[in-house]
Formats: sequence, structure tokens, C-alpha cells
Amino acid sequence: MKRFTYLVILMLWAVVVHGQQAIPTAVAVPTNNAIILHVYARGVQIYQCTQDIKDTSHYVWTFREPQATLFSSADYTHEVGKHYLNTTKNPTWQLSDGSLISGVKLQQAPSPDSDAIPWLLLRGVAPSGKGNLANVVFIQRLYTHGGLAPKSADQSQKGQTLQVPYTAEYLFYK
Repeated sequence: MKRFTYLVILMLWAVVVHGQQAIPTAVAVPTNNAIILHVYARGVQIYQCTQDIKDTSHYVWTFREPQATLFSSADYTHEVGKHYLNTTKNPTWQLSDGSLISGVKLQQAPSPDSDAIPWLLLRGVAPSGKGNLANVVFIQRLYTHGGLAPKSADQSQKGQTLQVPYTAEYLFYK
């Protein structure tokens, strides 16, 4: 009953805060897990213009890394950490409490916002520290806005980097 109540509350929260944006099954967290932290990210997705490996006569914007500040609320006033790509090329979240977790993508679903990066479900790996992220098993990236690379690139842009602003919410589960 407690788990059912929790799920109903989470679903109501999603409807109230985010309208009718239901979480797609592809990025849903298994029901035996509980949310332990919810943060709001504001930052950039960084891309570099490279030759398309499928057709070297074309150029594309290739994802390099995220750089974002994490906040405890949607008004972005209380900073609690940062989000970046670690040296092993895994997305990483580091909190001011000293805890850190990286993630490995399990699934993705398109954002309801066609101009936004996809929603993700990640498995937490390599936790460090004793703070809020120490026991994370799953991470969701939801409610994204922005962050998509331009759809086209050309030879004159080869090697250039581009920072595309984005916001997202990250939910951490144990």
C-alpha cells in the first residue's frame, strides 16, 4: 500500500508540475525503487562539428559533454552541485555534500518538447562519498528544454564547438 501511495503521489506531482507529461515506460524506474533526490539542472550541452562517419562529404554536430549547475529548486536559486562528463566519458553528478555518482544510459525516450534533448534512464555506477548520491541505483533525466544540436553543419564549421543551453530535472533513486 505504501508503494502504491508513493506512485500515486509521484504521478500527481508530474501532472501538477508538468501538465500532462507522463513518464514514458522506456525511462520509467522499476517500482521497487524510491526517489531519494530531485534536482534541477541549468547548463549547456557541448557539441563539436565533425565529418559524418557514414558520409564524409557531410558534417554533423557531435555531442562532446554536458556542463550544468544543479539546484535544489525550480527557481535555480540554491546551488547544490554540478553535472559533467568524467574522465571515463560517463555523465557524472557531484553534490556539495561530497557525494558523486556516474551513470550509464539504459534507455531513452523523446522529449515531448521537440526542440529538447531526450529523456533518459541511467544506471548509477561508481558512487563516491557518503552524501545523498552514495546509494543511487537509477537516474532519470526528465522535463528537458533545449540542448539539441543544430540539424545541419558545413565544412566551414569543422572543429568548432557549440554550447547549446538546456534545462532538465534529474531524479535519483535507491
